[in-house]
Amino acid sequence: MTLSSPRRSALADQVIAQLRNQITSGEWPVGSRIPTEPELVEQLGVARNTVREAVRALAHNGLLDIRQGSGTYVVATSELAGVMHRRFADADPRHVAELRSTLESSAARLAAERRTARDLAQLDALLARREEAWGSGDAEAFVAADATLHLAIVAASHNDVLTELYADLGDLLRDWLRDDVGRELRPENHMDHARLVEAIRAGDAETAAAEAAGHAFFCLGERL
Repeated sequence: MTLSSPRRSALADQVIAQLRNQITSGEWPVGSRIPTEPELVEQLGVARNTVREAVRALAHNGLLDIRQGSGTYVVATSELAGVMHRRFADADPRHVAELRSTLESSAARLAAERRTARDLAQLDALLARREEAWGSGDAEAFVAADATLHLAIVAASHNDVLTELYADLGDLLRDWLRDDVGRELRPENHMDHARLVEAIRAGDAETAAAEAAGHAFFCLGERL
């Protein structure tokens, strides 16, 4: 797709918007390397300086990481996620666990009260996908499946602000889980999430909240 070029600044804004859409749509997932500068120039039909300006702007906003000699990588899916990733990447694991426990426990409690039949069907499917990923032995696939299930539980709270906040923290939480899991899935690190989903299905808010809160501190225990 070739972009029109009325003015340099307006054109840069168009390129920034197009690159951001590649990220937020999932076409360029977190951790992936984006096309090279010459490739972007050819794809977008704009000058090299315009592409460079757009990439630098997205790097400044925390969505991209420019690594000399390696390429440019996606590190967050929104500006707020990028800020959170930079701000909390080196945070005390206990504090991250407490934040995760607070958010997920509150969300699970609300999900048990507000879940719909559609929510439950999605949770069942994502729980099955999580178990399949574990059985495959693919650590990265498991991290992605686990994160997707947790986000779906938060979304079942039907609290848009809570869901958006959790989604913006998702990149950081995935990094944390990735460190816990390591390159090899070990039986002692597996935690059953079926009880959590069943508590939400049963409308048991107290059990759902307790199960969700316990998951974060289980992972913390493995890390310390």
